[in-house]
Amino acid sequence: MRLVEMEIARHDWDGMLCGCGGSAEHLARDLLQLADGEPGRGLDHFHLEAHVWSAAVLWEPAPAVASVALAALADDAAPTVRERFLDLLQRLVAGESTDGESARQGFDLPERCRGLARQGLWLLYGEVMANRSLGTAGAAFEILTVVEPDRARLQRVREVAADWLPVCCRTGLCDEDLSVLDR
Repeated sequence: MRLVEMEIARHDWDGMLCGCGGSAEHLARDLLQLADGEPGRGLDHFHLEAHVWSAAVLWEPAPAVASVALAALADDAAPTVRERFLDLLQRLVAGESTDGESARQGFDLPERCRGLARQGLWLLYGEVMANRSLGTAGAAFEILTVVEPDRARLQRVREVAADWLPVCCRTGLCDEDLSVLDR
């Protein structure tokens, strides 16, 4: 069993309210298909929009999905799969607000997602330093700009990896306002 399958199995998807208004049960299947990287199925991280994330809000399944994304990075996933999960994780850590029901329960879903990503700092640094592709290195670095509290370490990696990072990462244009770390 792969790590991503184990992580998907440990969450109560049926008990979570999806952004579509129903149970998040279908997300377990969707995430597994995303992890399998089945060509031609048209499934990518954007398929999860309005179920897990939107431009304005994260829904209840977001932290579980962030955990699955980190498990996918720890697995020996194909480069396209890694890039999809990094893009998904990037959207979750950049989240700005929590759906109404979760907020009433006292949850800060964007902060939970950022906290999970902080637990996976070394996975993200490993992705940058592996230099598998411009897309994966750039996405991992952009996530780090949001969640890494050690700005000196981030700057050092920026210098070391400059040759294979996108221009926005090399120049600091993608760096998140440091106030996000205080949320």
